Amino acid sequence: MASRILRIHPKDNVLVALQDLSKGEHIEFDGVIYILQDDIPAKHKFFMQDMHLGDEIYMYGVLVGKTQYTVPQGGIMNTDNTKHAADPYTFRPYEYTWEAPDVSRFAGRTFNGYVRDDGRVGTANYWLFVPTVFCENRNLDVIKEALHNELGYSVTGKYRAFTHELLTAYEAGQDISSLSPEQLSVTTHQRNRVFKNVDGIKFLNHQGGCGGIRQDAAVLGKLLAAYADHPNVAGVTVLSLGCQNLQLSDLLADIKERNPNFKKPIYVFEQQQSKSEEQLIKEAIQKTFIGLIEINKLERQPAPLSKLTLGVKCGGSDGFSGISANPAVGYTSDLLVALGGKVLLAEFPELCGAEQNLIDRTIEPEAAHKFIRLMSSYSQAAENVGSGFHMNPSPGNIRDGLITDAIKSTGAAKKGGTSPVVDVLDYTEEATKPGLNLVCTPGNDVEATTGKTASGATLILFTTGLGTPTGNPVCPVIKVATNNALAQRMGDIIDINTGPIIDGDKTIEQMGEDILEYCIKAASGEIIPKAVQLNQDDFIPWKRGVSL
Repeated sequence: MASRILRIHPKDNVLVALQDLSKGEHIEFDGVIYILQDDIPAKHKFFMQDMHLGDEIYMYGVLVGKTQYTVPQGGIMNTDNTKHAADPYTFRPYEYTWEAPDVSRFAGRTFNGYVRDDGRVGTANYWLFVPTVFCENRNLDVIKEALHNELGYSVTGKYRAFTHELLTAYEAGQDISSLSPEQLSVTTHQRNRVFKNVDGIKFLNHQGGCGGIRQDAAVLGKLLAAYADHPNVAGVTVLSLGCQNLQLSDLLADIKERNPNFKKPIYVFEQQQSKSEEQLIKEAIQKTFIGLIEINKLERQPAPLSKLTLGVKCGGSDGFSGISANPAVGYTSDLLVALGGKVLLAEFPELCGAEQNLIDRTIEPEAAHKFIRLMSSYSQAAENVGSGFHMNPSPGNIRDGLITDAIKSTGAAKKGGTSPVVDVLDYTEEATKPGLNLVCTPGNDVEATTGKTASGATLILFTTGLGTPTGNPVCPVIKVATNNALAQRMGDIIDINTGPIIDGDKTIEQMGEDILEYCIKAASGEIIPKAVQLNQDDFIPWKRGVSL
């Protein structure tokens, strides 16, 4: 029978409800009988002892909060009686030892990817459209509609057909409001893809490039350059207006700085130098079509698993995230590191409370000090505007058991596994060292996945307890559910379910190995993650302001 409660770490003074528990129930754990003072919904916690004003609360073996008034043993932890608290962190000499997991199951394994001229290997083969300024977004939308519909990349055919059925019913005099979607028999013909080896044509619509401050444009240039240089991208079309802050010359210089040997086809169009908008769009489509013909000649080839760069992310997290999905993904991370691959752990506001552990695991003192500098300056910036990392948990997080940021963050950090930290990267910096890399991004789902991809992630494992559709234009995003109910309810966006860990049917290690198997298939194009199927191409540049 599945356990009803869990103590995550021997130092913890709270127990986690794995199932709904009722007020007045007698719960036995480790020889002690706890009488519940409140209803304890699944994912929430109750205290193992009487707590008084200012008492420290431990979970995952670290400080996650302090009580605001007396709460009896068996009482629920909530936002009223608990406030965020986390231990301070500092650099200290520390000998960290790591025992790598057994990777014999994956020894010698390969994935089928796109080998680029510089030896990097993509998990997909995309053509990318890049606007230097928001003024070109409309032109990108026109081009996207034309290319996606005609070349077989559109996924909206069934909705266009559904709208047509509604129109037909309306013109026939039917009451549209009385029709349920299931009553309409929608048939649609979806054009097959013309270019079999081109996985998609992607568009980086954004709201930057002009206005704001010049630093915003400079950061945007480095971000767009990182996407142009990404191993999942085979060719690029750039649209520019001409007078914006982010000049074409700046973007091209950023690309050259990032990769002096950049050899991909890149086609550049500037609207203020064109005879008309129509000419600009037609020329961009025609030139891109020629480029698509060329990159369609590329084929997948076997590559070692060490060529994978795995981003790990959580969003719409719940009280099970740090118990099932995140530790399972963490074990996957450890497996890949042991195989020579790269892992990227980001979301700095969601590392609050886990800092000391990460610092102690950082190999180079310079990298550890860089992490401390980035974390402290980010935290201070949030406090300067009347906020702080403690305000990171969303209403949905709190409702499902993540009462403080330290609880959320310490569970979130589990995605990075237990391996040593080999490097610390600022926003848009490229990961070059095999192993676990820390990447400075916000916790915001799309800002984080956008930044992680810029640092070179070729696959992203995205854990969620509440459900989110987030994807990325050039990096396939794989959704990992923390619980069975979510996997069943939102199966159209979930790829992997770690609910069996909660039920006691699978171990974290077994689930971690299963996840790596899925990653190998996804990297080879054998499985298409749901976010990719849906063209869920989310892209939000971070302006380096306060974003939690």
